[in-house]
Amino acid sequence: MAAVPAVTFDDVRAAAARLEGVAHRTPVLTSRTLNSRVGAQVFIKCENFQRVGAFKFRGAYNAAARLAPEQLAKGIAAYSSGNHAQATALAARELGTSAVILMPEDAPRSKREATAGYGAEIVTYDRYTEDRTALGEALAEDRGLALIPPYDHPHVIAGQGTAALELLEETGPLDALVVPVGGGGLIAGSATAAKALHPGIRIVGVEPEAGDDTKRSLEGGTRVTLPVPRTIADGQALSTPGELTFALNQRLVDAIALVGDAEIVDAMRFAFERLKIVLEPSGATALAALLAGRVDRLPPRVGIIASGGNIDSDRFTELLGT
Repeated sequence: MAAVPAVTFDDVRAAAARLEGVAHRTPVLTSRTLNSRVGAQVFIKCENFQRVGAFKFRGAYNAAARLAPEQLAKGIAAYSSGNHAQATALAARELGTSAVILMPEDAPRSKREATAGYGAEIVTYDRYTEDRTALGEALAEDRGLALIPPYDHPHVIAGQGTAALELLEETGPLDALVVPVGGGGLIAGSATAAKALHPGIRIVGVEPEAGDDTKRSLEGGTRVTLPVPRTIADGQALSTPGELTFALNQRLVDAIALVGDAEIVDAMRFAFERLKIVLEPSGATALAALLAGRVDRLPPRVGIIASGGNIDSDRFTELLGT
């Protein structure tokens, strides 16, 4: 078996330098109401205010910016349900190249429109019957494009880790960091940064109950594959963890909490009514885990990553009306 490439704290710091002046340094919110309700001091890293509305821009730009000029000129490709699609499209525009994005046919309309708005060409597929990884690799090879995966790539992971780096630079030491888990890139990068700065910090991932592939994989010691989950958290509707992300998360992640769709909606409502911010379902799962009491032994000082806010008004009001 080929060696899995390492992602180090130096990689995260180099990504932070590369992103300076390009990505937003997103705000960190606190709420006395939230603190009282969960019994801890909570610091919320608001990646819903990142460019493209989600943390994904960090990893996509870092990976694209590291390509050789001759490859960058040929263009880049990605596969994504939405946020990485937008991130890659914007990264391509910022770097003066083109992007082709493979998106599922049922991707949220707002995310497809935003991806096209950044100038990308969109190719669709059926997420329930087709393998997006195989399709994406074939698309990139056929057109001579550099493929930037949504999570299973060292440069993407390093870029995502800059969210936690910024959070900890602002808050100082935290006892725990709670992070949404889809393919595992955000938590792998965040844990790499957090445990380098504060080795005793507890790293807790959060998955939707219908898509607990990372939890099952970590418990079993090997990657498992589930049927494509059906959950409102479309950004976390994945079947299996990434190879690289799983290897990192086996070493760095302490626990995985699960939340149901109703708990995610409750967190979205709390964020809107009490924090005055809009979160998409996947962006609200870490908050949902705290509000629903899904994190065991919650320590005094906790950071969470609100990973994105890309949801259109019709879908937002539909969910909050349920």
